[in-house]
Formats: sequence, structure tokens, C-alpha cells
Amino acid sequence: MKHYKALAITTQYWKPGDDYIAHVMEAVKGKLKTGDIVTVSEKAISIALGNIIDESKIEPSNTACFMAKYWMRVVWGYILGPLCRLRKETIQRLKNYPAKEGAQHKQVGLQYAGFLQALMYGSEGGIDGSNLPYAWVSLTLHNAPEIAQKIQTAIKKALDKNVTVLIVDTDKTYSSGHFHFTPRLTHIEGIHSNCGVLAYCAGRFLKLKKRATPIAMASKQLSTKDALNIATIANKVRGFGAGRTVWDMAEKFGVTLTQTTWEMLTNIKHKPIVIVRP
Repeated sequence: MKHYKALAITTQYWKPGDDYIAHVMEAVKGKLKTGDIVTVSEKAISIALGNIIDESKIEPSNTACFMAKYWMRVVWGYILGPLCRLRKETIQRLKNYPAKEGAQHKQVGLQYAGFLQALMYGSEGGIDGSNLPYAWVSLTLHNAPEIAQKIQTAIKKALDKNVTVLIVDTDKTYSSGHFHFTPRLTHIEGIHSNCGVLAYCAGRFLKLKKRATPIAMASKQLSTKDALNIATIANKVRGFGAGRTVWDMAEKFGVTLTQTTWEMLTNIKHKPIVIVRP
């Protein structure tokens, strides 16, 4: 395995309407060398672009209500959770899955990610509520390759550095030899994606190697293996901000699942950018 050095850069919390390219430029200025890999959190970009939804305004369907009350509490709480070797704490949370807020969340999953993704116990199709306030969740970047290219071009033009830009997510990709697959959408060649709950359960049940997921790449075409390893390194040094999950975030601030505020999040160290160097 290749060896890398990684530098996580602390920035202000990116809010909707922020210029994410300007934030990246300010963060990496004076720190780059040609050949570096600049990794950027997909969620941070989604938030800055306003690619988020307030689930409190969502009217759940009967299917979403069934998922919240029975699929999550019973199937995940008593069957799939243990089979997928989830933490005891996570399984207990699933057994007490919130009916109202959970149904709204599942409806967003159905609308924006599809049925197989909505069957996931969390991060349905890349939809994520951690490090977001109230009942807001971020959505997947479907134009991630274009965004990665914009960042790479801006760095080349302003800083005169040829770097690779990699947009990454904490959701896992599972590997069996040279075969790689992930539940969510990715634009990286060599990773079979968007398989939803089937991919997640297979990867967890079979105890396959799991790594963070690279979403899109610009400039140098890294191998699939290198992209996976770099995404995992970046994920490790970046940390989880206000919390790995919405439950962890709520516990950190001592509030309910939908009471985290923008102000609370701005007081937490956020590291959406990690520079990785061979």
C-alpha cells in the first residue's frame, strides 16, 4: 500500500449560500504542492449549495409511515441490525426509531433516492442529517464531477498548482478482491454503486473490507484502489464534526434530534478539506 501524509484544514462552518470555492481557495493557499490530492467533503459542498431539505415540512406517505414504525423498529432493530453487526447502541436506537420524524425522513429517502435506498437504516442514498440543524438533511451531489472540476480549475488558475481534487463521503464502499461496491451513488470508475440496502447488508454480513467512498475526481485519474484509500485517510483525519450520526450530535449538544441550531454548529471545529500528499 502506498504511504501518504494528510493535513486536515479547519474552516468556518459552511452555510447555505456560502462560496465553497472561495472557502477552498482560502483554506489551501500556501499549503499545496503540485501532485497533492485535495479532498473535499460532499456534505459541506451540498450545504453551501443549498442542496438540503427541511424534513419538518414533508408529508409522509403510508409507505414511509410503515417503514418508520415497523421496518426500522422491527426488521432493523431485531433482524438486520444484529446480522449486519451494528453496535448495540445503534440497534437500541433503531428499536426506538421516531415515528413522526422517521416517517418524514423515509419519505425524503423514497422521493430523492428510491425504494432500495429508503430501506437503509441511515444515510439513504447519501442523505444525511448529521452536522445540520433542526430537521434539515443534505442530499447527494448528482453533478459532483463538474464541481470537482470547478475546484481543480480554480486552484490551477489562482495558485498555479496542478492537483487532483477528490470529493469524498464517509459512507462505506465494500471490497472483495478487485470488486468494489457501495450502497450510494458514486461517479468513480471501478465502483459499482447505487445498490442500496442490498449492498450494505452484503458488505456488513460478509465482513468485507470497508472504506470511505470517493464520489468524484478531477485531474489525475487515480486508480480505484488509491481513490478508496485516500478517501479513507481523509475521513480518518477529518473526524465527524458535531457527531457521526444525528443521535450522536443531539447527545453532544444535550438536545432532541431536531433541536440542534446553526449557532451550535458554528461553535464546533469543522474540517471539510484534507490535503493528502504521497
